[in-house]
Amino acid sequence: MKSRTTVTRREFTVASALAVLSGVTITVGGCSDDSGSPTGPSAAPDFGSVGTVSANHGHTAIITGAQMTAGNAVSLDITGSATHPHSVDVTGAQLQQISAGGTVSVASSSDTGHDHVVTFS
Repeated sequence: MKSRTTVTRREFTVASALAVLSGVTITVGGCSDDSGSPTGPSAAPDFGSVGTVSANHGHTAIITGAQMTAGNAVSLDITGSATHPHSVDVTGAQLQQISAGGTVSVASSSDTGHDHVVTFS
């Protein structure tokens, strides 16, 4: 009998956030091989890119698949569960670079006396 793979809190949070942002329903599931190890790609699915926020205390930076496909500059609200806002501006050229598998780091707005660097890859 094959074992079930559990979903990490981060995977669930990202899937939930993307569902809200994209207006679609996401069914969280997983596949595993006979050893119980997860199979499939470990990178972000084709929905877009989830950024890593430096000195993070609850911020979430997500570029949706639609934003990646459109290729136009985007301004992201990365407030997440933090108690204050920040925004990040990503240019069309940077979106193309991320789509091609490159890494892009962008500084956020400065709010409450600090900012963050968000890295997308």
